[in-house]
Amino acid sequence: MAKIQVITIIASLLFLSYITRLILKGKLREEYSIVWIVCTTILITFSFWRDGLGIMARLFGVYEAPNLVFTGAIFAILIYLLHLSVVVSRLHAQNKDMAQQIALMKEKMKKQESC
Repeated sequence: MAKIQVITIIASLLFLSYITRLILKGKLREEYSIVWIVCTTILITFSFWRDGLGIMARLFGVYEAPNLVFTGAIFAILIYLLHLSVVVSRLHAQNKDMAQQIALMKEKMKKQESC
């Protein structure tokens, strides 16, 4: 096993344990941790299976294996950004609704105090 493989495997396992720790402490929600766990598992898989990236590149018809890595990373980032945009849009709508409800409740309280 090459030195870079050992370093990559150790770093990936440490990152995986850090993700687990964040989940257990409640600092990272499970729905967001899935992406990180999947990416780390892929890194660990290709760290053990050195020829795997070349085989996957040939399977998808990509001439150079690093191009497959960049294409996959860009695709994953775009999907994750879309997911975060949906979450932010939903939170924005909920925040707007809550602000309106609070304004109505304050108005109601002022009317009750004046009576």
